[in-house]
Amino acid sequence: MSTESGKISVQTENIFPIIKKWLYSEKDIFLRELISNSTDAISKLKKIALTESFEATEDYKIKITFDQEKRTLSIEDNGIGMSADEIKKYINQIAFSGAEDFIKKYENADNKAGIIGHFGLGFYSSFMVSTKVVIETKSYKKDESAVKWESESGVEFQLSKIEKENRGTKITLFLDSESGEYLDKWKLKELVKKYCDFLPVPILVEEEEANKKTPLWSSSPSSLKKEDYNEFYNYLFPFSGEPHFYVHLNVDYPFRLQGILYFPKLKHELDAAKNGIKLYCNHVFVSDEANELVPQFLTVLKGTIDIPDLPLNVSRSYLQTDPLVKKISSHIIKKIADRLVDDFKKDRDAFEKNWDEISLFVKYGIISDEKFYDAAKPCILFKSSNGNFTTLEEYLERNKEKNENKVFYAPEVESSSSMMELFKSSGLEAVLVDTRIDSHFIQFLEGKNSEVKFQRVDSEITDQVVDKTATNIVDENNQTESDKILEFFKSSLTRDGLEIKVESLKSGEVPSLIILPEYMRRITEMNLGMNQDKSALLKNHTLILNANSKLVRNAYQKSKGLNPEKANLIAEHIYDLARVSSKMLSDSEMGIFLKRSTSILEDLT
Repeated sequence: MSTESGKISVQTENIFPIIKKWLYSEKDIFLRELISNSTDAISKLKKIALTESFEATEDYKIKITFDQEKRTLSIEDNGIGMSADEIKKYINQIAFSGAEDFIKKYENADNKAGIIGHFGLGFYSSFMVSTKVVIETKSYKKDESAVKWESESGVEFQLSKIEKENRGTKITLFLDSESGEYLDKWKLKELVKKYCDFLPVPILVEEEEANKKTPLWSSSPSSLKKEDYNEFYNYLFPFSGEPHFYVHLNVDYPFRLQGILYFPKLKHELDAAKNGIKLYCNHVFVSDEANELVPQFLTVLKGTIDIPDLPLNVSRSYLQTDPLVKKISSHIIKKIADRLVDDFKKDRDAFEKNWDEISLFVKYGIISDEKFYDAAKPCILFKSSNGNFTTLEEYLERNKEKNENKVFYAPEVESSSSMMELFKSSGLEAVLVDTRIDSHFIQFLEGKNSEVKFQRVDSEITDQVVDKTATNIVDENNQTESDKILEFFKSSLTRDGLEIKVESLKSGEVPSLIILPEYMRRITEMNLGMNQDKSALLKNHTLILNANSKLVRNAYQKSKGLNPEKANLIAEHIYDLARVSSKMLSDSEMGIFLKRSTSILEDLT
């Protein structure tokens, strides 16, 4: 054939500046596209070999070479190759419709994420880094001649017959002045590992094999051991140790999906914010941003997801809004929830050891996603004031005679507070909460089960902690000792928003308590999550004085022989003891409390 010249059939020359500037989010991916095309060419030939009288006499491979002096980079395969007619079909005629509309719609860079469909433009990404591109190719068919295609603009081309001994395709890029970085073996090996590590064909960079080839997610789960999963995890994420658990995804219908997701051991709370899921399409790396596929509460996971039918834009860098994506997301959510429940049932002790680390993500997921809640609710755990873990159902069953459907709870940091000591000494059990999300989580659970009511232990004095056998002798003025104690403290503690009550509690070791209504506790905890001032929210509260406390009774008795200033000092101190136990003192108030403590001790020595 004689040399043939012409223009690429794209209806407009403006498409190539758009490809170069906007369609690809990273310049590096030209190599991914060209290697992917070479892999496709080899895969096609393998299929043909199964049905036609063709037999490969050498191993399949892809070779990457470069020449620093000539500034050329070559990608060569021994796949199916192309004839002159196939060059015209697959290279010269870019198969998409409405190019003019396409140009108008996407010439604004802000719209690049909206470009949809597969337009067969992968090869043309080579013009992002090149001043000239040459294709030398020979079809596997013996009667077809080898041909060379070359273009400097990506719009005009020349096609001519050449001599080429072996079948396959070699693409040579004459790199532009800004792309010299691709004339470096280590850079090329790094890109192969990043984008094409798991392609099933050896990829050689200057005769050195650069890809792993075996994606563990393609193996049958039944053929793998825990050690295989851990080894692969540390290959993907070096020095990460052993994960808490993993989930092997393997779906053929109604969509195709493979992958392995790991829940890592978090060395620091900031690790939870890192993206760790690598997205693949037919073993080719696409992105480490899988936000559309994986909901926010699961972004703590690490691993791989491979979706052969992944709906991408022309650059393969942005997921489209697609019903398939939603279905895949729902499947991943269910698989994670199922694994949690399965681990809980199989080895509860091990599950409990990991609960502190995974609880935040489980609770956030339950609040965020209805399906995740439905699937994961059997494994929701709470720490108990008894020192063990409990499910909600177990707690309700144990305490149904005492609490009916009420669940008492307290912040774990206050597990040794005066109120909790009184609570435990009265034979009562509370669940302990320890994260900012718990106020929302508790409210969510109440919404799901209207019969269950959560109540903080310090939101009111329950009948179980009151000593109903205590007697109050009435004096000649018709006053009990409790009345006199109340009168003394009311006169000493004159503060807006403070209510004072006297109760005879079962434990005499608890002198005073702070009580805040449940609704105020909820508002306080939620607003603390938004960094609002705690002191303003806790302004209105109740001080409970224990009539069975020796300290309270002695304070009242001694106040009779003290000057009013000294008596008020003692009352203030007992009040602040309750506030310390409830963690209600600000830093400045804590300083005053400590000075007062020193003053009182000095009087005693």
